[in-house]
Order: sequence, then structure tokens, then C-alpha cells
Amino acid sequence: MQASVEYARPRLGIDPDYAAWPAGPRLQDHEILEELRRPPCHLEVLMPSLNEARRLPDTLARTVAYLEAQPYSSSIVVIDNGSVDRTVDVASSTPSGRVPVRVIGCAQRGKGAAVRRGIDTSQARYVGYMDADLATPVETLDVVMPLLEAGSQAVVGSRRIDGAVLGRRQPLLRSAGGLVFRMMAAMLLRGIADTQCGFKFFAGDLARAVARQLSIDGFAFDVELLCAIARQGIGVTEIPVEWSDQQGSTLRVLTDGRRALADLFNLLRPTSVSAR
Repeated sequence: MQASVEYARPRLGIDPDYAAWPAGPRLQDHEILEELRRPPCHLEVLMPSLNEARRLPDTLARTVAYLEAQPYSSSIVVIDNGSVDRTVDVASSTPSGRVPVRVIGCAQRGKGAAVRRGIDTSQARYVGYMDADLATPVETLDVVMPLLEAGSQAVVGSRRIDGAVLGRRQPLLRSAGGLVFRMMAAMLLRGIADTQCGFKFFAGDLARAVARQLSIDGFAFDVELLCAIARQGIGVTEIPVEWSDQQGSTLRVLTDGRRALADLFNLLRPTSVSAR
């Protein structure tokens, strides 16, 4: 469930989820989502963002340029997750032509909450999310889109299958924490080598249906999402990606790591779920 928020008239294409705006009549959750729904398009790219003003200009410029060269209609949605820098200003002032860049807010903190807000308010045929730091190049969509259009309903990037190329690696502490996380995730989900690569795209109807079942706001959101898809008997296609750890990650290793592990404990069931 998304938290109820105070409503004010949207400005600059930004949604009403900003506490700093003057308070108006309170809307119910379903009314908020209806207000935020965007026009349909072929592909919608979501970018959950927390204090990304420094990295967004290059990321958005490259993503807009790539999408404008494609034959299908598309849009980019930056989901501001409580930034205190100029993330909203940067995103809302990004020049674009055929590919609109929109900004919505999510007052509930956490990557999972932000992605869920983006999916819930999308009407695109295909929708997915990528990191605001371009750890995985947007050109990876060259592989993703043909798979989706050929019938795959969930296509996710992987750093841990043959063909993946790793550039700059994560710091040792984060890598060690990731190993523990992967071991626990494997108890829940067989057949997926990398649940946490931030490059995942889906058939829009599937993503919207599954998003309504999810509750995790933090970094274990990806595991919950993939488990929900697997429980429906839908296959998940992993593709190798080129990936490089970027400086300035908003992940707090100890705080967020503990929370993610706790979320995985809550997800654990007597039997694991197969993704194949």
C-alpha cells in the first residue's frame, strides 16, 4: 500500500506527493494513483532517484538520445524518493523532444516503494526500471526489447551469467554483504543467478498485476517481485549485462543491508520458488 499524501495542484509535470507544497483536500490512495497515471506508450523507463542531481544529467541525456532513435514510442519517469538536492529541478528541466521526461514523487522511502509507485501509475505496454547511475548501459535495451516483443514477460539483467562483463567492482564490504544476500535469495528463488541487477523490464500488464501483491520498500524488493512472478508460473529471462559499480551509491551497507536481510527472512517459506 502506498501512503496517503496531501494533494496540491501539480506543477512542472511533478506529481502531488511533496510535503512542502500547500496542503489541499486529502485524496484516497486509488484517487492519487488515478491522478498520476500517464498516457500510454510502448515502453516506459522508470528511474528511482534519491539525491541524484549530479548523475542524472548524463543519464537522462544518454537515455533520451537512445530512446529517440528507436521506432517505438517511449517515455522516462524519474521517481523522486525524498531527495534534498536538485534532483527534481534537474529531471524536470531535461530537454527532450519525442521522448518526454516526467517526474513523480514517492514520499515512502525505499527503492521498492519508488518502483512500485512508478509501475502502479504506468499504462505502458512494457515497463521497467534502471539505475540512475547507468551502472548498466541503456543500450542493453537492444537485447531486452526484442525478447519482450517475442513473448517474454520478464527480462532481467544479470552480472553472474556467462557473457556478463564487470567493470569497476563493488567495495569489499558491500561484496561480502551481497554474498550473504545471494545465499538467502537462492533459498527463495531457484534459477535466477542475480536478483539485484538494477535493470529489469516486464510486460506492463504483468508488472501492474504483480506490483499490487508487493509490500517490501527496500532493496529486497527485487526478490519479492521475482518470487511473485515465479509463483504465477511465468518464466524470467536473464540476460548478461555490462556492469560497473558507480561511486555515490545511496545504499547504506549496514543499515540497508540489515533491513534487506530481515525482509528476506520474512519472505522465506518452507520451499523455494522456481523461476524457470
